[in-house]
Amino acid sequence: MANTKQAAKRAKKTVKQRSANMSLRTTLRSAIKKVQKAIAAGDQSLAQASLVSQQATIDAMAGKRIIHKNKAARHKSRLALQIKALGTPRP
Repeated sequence: MANTKQAAKRAKKTVKQRSANMSLRTTLRSAIKKVQKAIAAGDQSLAQASLVSQQATIDAMAGKRIIHKNKAARHKSRLALQIKALGTPRP
């Protein structure tokens, strides 16, 4: 329990901010899953269009420090590699 008025206020603000951050993190995960779903469908052009539309969401979450900028870059890179692999025929 908080010992001072200031600590009590910070505790309340933290609960509210955590709730907002969880919502943003859910938005990020949904954006990534939308691209993965397009990749699973097997249509390279659809998957590429999906990645382009969701990159702004991924970058926005990195900008709000929901995730680190390197993690955002890693997600985008891996999704792009998976999309690129759709176009190459398997031996």
